[in-house]
Amino acid sequence: MDPTHRGPEEYGRDNGGFGEGPGRRRPARDQLTPEPGQPTPQARVVRLISGDYLLTVNPIDGSEVELCPPGEQPGPPARRTATGRADRERATAPPVPPGPPAPQLPLLERAQERERLVRLLAQGRSVRLTGPAGSGRTALLDAVAADCADLAPDGVVRLSGYKRNATEVLYGLFEAVHDAPLHRPDRTRLLDLVRSIGAVVLLDDLEFGGAALEELLDATPECAFLFATVPDVAAPTTDSHLEEVFLAGLGRGAAVELLERAVERPLTDEEANWAGDLWFESEGLPLRFVQAAALLRQRDLLRTDPEAYGEYGDLPEDAPFGHDQAVDGVHIPLPSLGEGAAPAPLLASRLSGAARDTLRFAVALGGEVPHQAHLPALIGDTHADAALGELAGCGLLSPAGARYRLAAGVVTQLEAAGYGEDATERARTAAQHYAWWAGHPSVTPERVAAEGDAVVAAMAQLVPGDGAGQTSVAVLLARSATPAFAAGLHWGAWEKALRIGQEAARIAGEVAEEAYFHHELGVLALLAGNPDRARAELETSIGMRGALADKSGAVAGRRALALVADRAGGPLPVVLTPPGDELPVPRAEEQTTPIVGVQPSVTQTLSRPYQDATAVISRQSAPAPGRNARGGRFSVLAGARRNLVATAAGILLTGVLGTVVALGLTSGDDDVQGNQDVTTEQSQGPQDSEDETPADSPADGATPAGPASGSGSATPGPSSSEITPSGSGTPSADPTGPGDTPSSPDTSSSGRPSSHGPTKSPTPTKSTRPTKSPSPTDTPTETESPSPTDTATEPEPSSPDTSDSANGPSSSSSSAASADSGPAVA
Repeated sequence: MDPTHRGPEEYGRDNGGFGEGPGRRRPARDQLTPEPGQPTPQARVVRLISGDYLLTVNPIDGSEVELCPPGEQPGPPARRTATGRADRERATAPPVPPGPPAPQLPLLERAQERERLVRLLAQGRSVRLTGPAGSGRTALLDAVAADCADLAPDGVVRLSGYKRNATEVLYGLFEAVHDAPLHRPDRTRLLDLVRSIGAVVLLDDLEFGGAALEELLDATPECAFLFATVPDVAAPTTDSHLEEVFLAGLGRGAAVELLERAVERPLTDEEANWAGDLWFESEGLPLRFVQAAALLRQRDLLRTDPEAYGEYGDLPEDAPFGHDQAVDGVHIPLPSLGEGAAPAPLLASRLSGAARDTLRFAVALGGEVPHQAHLPALIGDTHADAALGELAGCGLLSPAGARYRLAAGVVTQLEAAGYGEDATERARTAAQHYAWWAGHPSVTPERVAAEGDAVVAAMAQLVPGDGAGQTSVAVLLARSATPAFAAGLHWGAWEKALRIGQEAARIAGEVAEEAYFHHELGVLALLAGNPDRARAELETSIGMRGALADKSGAVAGRRALALVADRAGGPLPVVLTPPGDELPVPRAEEQTTPIVGVQPSVTQTLSRPYQDATAVISRQSAPAPGRNARGGRFSVLAGARRNLVATAAGILLTGVLGTVVALGLTSGDDDVQGNQDVTTEQSQGPQDSEDETPADSPADGATPAGPASGSGSATPGPSSSEITPSGSGTPSADPTGPGDTPSSPDTSSSGRPSSHGPTKSPTPTKSTRPTKSPSPTDTPTETESPSPTDTATEPEPSSPDTSDSANGPSSSSSSAASADSGPAVA
């Protein structure tokens, strides 16, 4: 084939009918499969603002958090208009199930409760509506919402409390009223924003009470709440001012009328009597009559067309109302009273195969029904999305926020009928599908967040898992979904998925993934204002990644840990750095102990929180008490101004040492004036280092001196004119003052014994004469010292101090010598 022409033009491969142009190929539908020669899609990285922090969601090494730079802090969030609130409510409502529309049922025997609720809300009072599951609380909320549309300046806000706590409800209220994309305020800012919201809030499926409910009410003084809940939820506190409204079942007449409206035909006498028995057994719950109406519609279909369910080819042989039980094809007996009270298995047996598979997946996920867009992939049928309409028409579904779940009692009934036998395998299939879907670049974080309950339920069913690979699938799903939950601002699901993923990774032995989940939990705790929890999680993550030699992950963890220490106001964390994992930042190789009196000021400067950047340091363990710390690295200096502080400390240390040396030399010359027999030794210059005799080899004729006065033993030391800092970094103090009695000739002016080792003679041709120095023990000692006459006659040309010593021990010459030698030593 000609490489320039890929094919004949008559087949339309090179025409521009689809806007592709000649020589161009249609892009692949699956974005995970790039075209040949095209780059692979990169990981999805999202930057958002949370309080004072800038969070960068990084799915590879872990989320990065830093202080929000100046200029990037968002302004006050804008309030949504009435049109914006209506658009958002439509977007967050459950999708309309495909298929023929269900009949619109009236709200029977609820006029009194409806009027009372509207009156209390109009007065600004909050109400708690309590009713059993299936009593029609959601339908009553819909009616009240239509009546209260114009009561509050911010309109009516519909929220779901299903698997939500008080904090998540507050954030949901903030998002419903304000338009703030990629912005999640901290708790202080959140309370300030929701305090000014004036709306009628209808909260369905409330799952908390007590102090948490009081906290929600105190945070929103300008809102009137209508809480819909079941009696099992904790009651409010005794000091609460909530009004209580109990919702009971329908009366017998209203129940029969509801059944007729749902069937869309009058009931026969036999059916009316059956409905009366059902009313007595179900206590008049409207949900039971909606499901009973679905049973009657299926019965009518069988009476008119016995082969109505044969097209699916999966009608069970033991179905109680099959065509084989029909008499002349027109008579089908009514369901029994038990089947009417628990109709889920009977209703499911007459549904399509895709609808029954959907129910099995829902049972495996704990009652969470996957979105209709996922059903074709899960079931393997391209038309499986129509199953959601079948389930909704039978009354087996109930709305839960932006999704659907199985109605009250349906999960228990289906499990008893055997729909949960392969629950683990179906949960694993759902988890594998959600892991692929959540990590797809074309899927937005908002879509993943909307499906959060089903995703969390899928991974929760696999931990702990008995089968091989179940926990690994849960780890994979958590690894794919948690970045999307964080970017979609669904942090409740983010935390649940992280904890489940961390437990699954621990069971599966995947240390790298477990370290990632610990890192994310630490970042989440930091953003939530819990520094102690954040420190513990981050230190655990850094330790695991250090053992795995994961340098990039450990760097991200140490950055977050340093920020935790800064914000908490405590000392910098001590984190051992693995060999070869040091950060490329300048460090001092030798530790210099600062002078006493200087260290507090340096420590005060270093303990100040960083203002410009996040400090990332690597610290080693501190030396043991009493040991010399030479050879270690600086473990205190860190931060953006680290080099500046180190330079200032070095300059200050140099100046102090020079001053101390100058004072020591001056005091030494004064002692020489008081005792003319003591001759000061000349300072050793750099040029004398090569000719110096080692300290451990004494010169000829020299004998070690006896113990000096005031000391237990004589030890070799520096000459009287050499002042060196001690090992601790502080100069030795002079025990004798100007007015004290002059020390013995064996002791220097600083009070230390003079050096009894060999000293260099100023003139190699002149011989030294031994002199006896008295001691308290009358032990004669001989020391070699230059004669004053020799020093004056033949001075050392190379020594800078010989000119001063030749003039005699005068006061002016000693001052000049100390002034010259001070900077030289410094």
